[in-house]
Amino acid sequence: MIRAATILAAEKNNPLIPHTYELVVGIFSFAVVVLVVGKILVPRIQKTLEERTDAIEGGLKRAEETQAKAQEAYEDYQAQLKEARHEASRLREQAREEGAQIIAQMREEAQAEARRIVAAAQTQIEAERQSALASLRGEVGAMSVELAGRVVGESLTDDARQSRVVDRFLEELEGRARSQEQITS
Repeated sequence: MIRAATILAAEKNNPLIPHTYELVVGIFSFAVVVLVVGKILVPRIQKTLEERTDAIEGGLKRAEETQAKAQEAYEDYQAQLKEARHEASRLREQAREEGAQIIAQMREEAQAEARRIVAAAQTQIEAERQSALASLRGEVGAMSVELAGRVVGESLTDDARQSRVVDRFLEELEGRARSQEQITS
């Protein structure tokens, strides 16, 4: 009996088995904590998590939109750059063509000016030649009249006679010069 009494006393003071009032208080406290956490904290935590998810997804969407806009701007830039290069190439080609036209026009003008200068020089040379021939005729005529007068021994003062003698002499000289030119050519 002592033994049964000790077992009973030991069962009453068993530290592993809680007292009934502790069990009731513990269950009530657990229920309050579950309600508080389940009804108040969990919705707030879920709301915060949803806000963060929305913020992250919104940030990703904004980043994708910004990246799409940047890609579009880059493509526009590339298209404009390509167009600008094409335009520059076209302008260079046009400038080359205009340069060639200007050079050709200047060359034609220079050749026309050269022809005009040559023609003017030939005209001037011909005029000077005719002047020199006339002057030479006069001098040769005077010398030939004087020489003929000395050879003949009479004075050739008659102008008509003098003119005929000079013309005949000059024609003979020109005929000889032409025949020598034909022989050499």
